[in-house]
Amino acid sequence: MTADHPHPGDSDVAAPADRPAIPGPRHDPAGESTDGGGVLSRPYRALTLGIISVISLVAFEASAVNTAMPVAARALDGIGLYAFAFSAFFTASLFAMALSGEWSDRRGPLAPLFAGIAAFGAGLLVAGGAGTMGMFIAGRGVQGIGGGLVIVSLYVVVGRAYPERLRPSIMASFSAAWVVPVIVGPLVSGTVTEHLGWRWVFLSIPVLILLPLAVMLPALRKLPRTEPGERSGARHILGNRRCLLALAVAAGACLLQYAGQHPAWFALLPAVVGSALLVPGIVRLLPRGTFRAARGLPSVVLMRGLAAGALVAAESFIPLMLVTQRGLSATLAGLSLTGGGLTWALGSYVQSRPRLEPHRERLMGLGMAFLTAAIVMVPLVLLDGVPVWIVAAAWTLGGFGMGLNISSGGVLLLKLSRPEEAGSNAASLQMADALGNVAFVGLSGVLFVAFGGGQAAVGGVAEGHPAAFVAVFAAMAVVAAVGAGVASRLRSLPTFSAFPP
Repeated sequence: MTADHPHPGDSDVAAPADRPAIPGPRHDPAGESTDGGGVLSRPYRALTLGIISVISLVAFEASAVNTAMPVAARALDGIGLYAFAFSAFFTASLFAMALSGEWSDRRGPLAPLFAGIAAFGAGLLVAGGAGTMGMFIAGRGVQGIGGGLVIVSLYVVVGRAYPERLRPSIMASFSAAWVVPVIVGPLVSGTVTEHLGWRWVFLSIPVLILLPLAVMLPALRKLPRTEPGERSGARHILGNRRCLLALAVAAGACLLQYAGQHPAWFALLPAVVGSALLVPGIVRLLPRGTFRAARGLPSVVLMRGLAAGALVAAESFIPLMLVTQRGLSATLAGLSLTGGGLTWALGSYVQSRPRLEPHRERLMGLGMAFLTAAIVMVPLVLLDGVPVWIVAAAWTLGGFGMGLNISSGGVLLLKLSRPEEAGSNAASLQMADALGNVAFVGLSGVLFVAFGGGQAAVGGVAEGHPAAFVAVFAAMAVVAAVGAGVASRLRSLPTFSAFPP
């Protein structure tokens, strides 16, 4: 994929699934043969530990923010804008992902990776110091820019540094890096929120940035250098067609969500403008055939968007539901999500087993089925006779399904990508992730408000009506079920290639 040709190929014309993405002998960044050993063997140990450090930082932030968000939204009188606090992150990351893909392909992954880590920390500081919900949402947007730069550049690092046989394992390590943050994140975040205040959840995390920087830099410097081309300067990268399209999509998503949560005549203009920016941009940014579930890479990208969007939209409202409807503390509400992180790592480990490689597409479909069942179970907690632990049990099942699905999707993406297209294709996968989050978190916010969520309750505190939560989870269960149906389209046709020889 290049700047002038944003689609990797037509629908059912995908690269052979068994073609290695990097042909020839495998060598570590220092030039030594790496035909044996795993991701923690000497040639890869420093790089693997660095990647785990970066992912752990992002994971800790995600689990901590989910726990602190209901308290922060109440304190800033922003329950009605609750969905924006999540969608701002994903909307901003859309542009950053396209930028990171082009930046990584043209100049290498080091600069976007470290720029992303810095922006991520800056966004945490802005959110932690916010005096209004608008400023808080702006800080989340800066975090999204950092997150978008980081995740795409990490995929490029994996594609360049690890042989194909190790990629399922390194993808499993992405999920394993969530284990400790998911266990301690809600407990630490809840304790800090209740005793020191929600702001310190955001203001304390930037200190952790120093560890990934220290661990990653020596290993990344050993990666093969990318020679800058004639059009690899900042002006050409930022002005690249994909970057401009991603910026238009992000702006359109913001306008549509604003219009959806302000159902009045004056919202028609932002709705029309948002649609005009969003729809053409999405069609051109993602692989051709994505929205009709074409075989191979397009369906991998589509399933990623459906899986990520359904999970994040549902997960965003779980702590709020438990706090407002069942009276749980922020700590206990956050801990209900812990099991999902643990089983996500387990599911990712399961998909990395070599004997399951021929069944990767079926594993992805099974994972989506598990997620659908989990989302259906969650709103049962609104019934008085149902114990609150049903949410933890459901999210444990859903996490296992996501572990099967997401890690397998990353493996398939790299298998279907040539080295020079890894950055752009990884950006497409991550943009589908972010688009799913933006679209379905935004839809959830619209449904939440439409069914009575965010209205003033007794004492003037905005709460969520039970019907609003039911509407959110029912919609996301449908999205996950559609994703399960896409699994039959994941296997590409082996007799054609989407790429020129």
